[in-house]
Amino acid sequence: MTLQSALTGISGILVTPFDGNDRLAPKLLQPIIDRALTAGLHIPVVNGNTGEFYALTVDEAEAMAHEVCQMVAGRAPVLAGVGRSVNDACRLAASAAKAGAAGLMVHQPPDPFVSPRGVVEYLKRVSDAGDGLPLMLYLRNDAIGTRAIADLCAVPGVIGVKWATPNPLKLADAISACDPSIIWVGGLAEVWAPALYAVGARGFTSGLINIWPERSLAIHAALEGGDYARARALIADMAPFEEIRAEEMNGTNVTGVKAALAAMGQDCGPTRPPAAWPLTPAQAAKMQSFLSSQGLLAAELTNG
Repeated sequence: MTLQSALTGISGILVTPFDGNDRLAPKLLQPIIDRALTAGLHIPVVNGNTGEFYALTVDEAEAMAHEVCQMVAGRAPVLAGVGRSVNDACRLAASAAKAGAAGLMVHQPPDPFVSPRGVVEYLKRVSDAGDGLPLMLYLRNDAIGTRAIADLCAVPGVIGVKWATPNPLKLADAISACDPSIIWVGGLAEVWAPALYAVGARGFTSGLINIWPERSLAIHAALEGGDYARARALIADMAPFEEIRAEEMNGTNVTGVKAALAAMGQDCGPTRPPAAWPLTPAQAAKMQSFLSSQGLLAAELTNG
């Protein structure tokens, strides 16, 4: 499967595992990756926000890209997140290319003084460093305006945009303003996928794939088939999981995924500050109830 066709599927944002001493423990991802790929995951994504990208050192992010490419072993195209300072992003891009990544997901720079034309130059330098790997823009702030988004999409090497803002009408405007070859991926996971699909997005990102890839794939199949009612019903079943992740200003986003993995017998360690850890007693009880209701607890998975 080519990267372009895979982008219209599910981009699964992998967690970054840590051991008890707060060191990387990437091999803990192997069963998670294997289950997701068996279920049909189209693109494993390393160093995304569910992977705690901003909590990693550049050395750690490089190591994770290398390890994930090794564990995927050619079964699907790997997208590697790059970002931070332009020199850090270029270093990560070059490393990801050597590791065997199929493309780069470029985090929108969080610099308080970022300019749209400055990001154009940023993208060009990342593209050069990445040995020509295709670029996927990770757009979390659409306030830069449609014209600026079109300028970014016109940078050579950009093939798509991960649209991570809850503004379907702005997405529709951006799609109209850009080259029709650009792939627009719903970047707000399953919950927002129907609304973004309705205006032209294809595929979506998912943190759920770490714990329940089969459900993500079922939602994708429903949307691709135009069955919005089924997609909404499938999404409604996972509402408690996403509600927990959205608490504390989204500070429990990754916490919820890692807590669920631990309850399922696939402990990938805690999150790093500034994310919340652990879940509060109320959040943990709600997560336990959700996992039990879906037969996802460790004992239930074993017995099933």
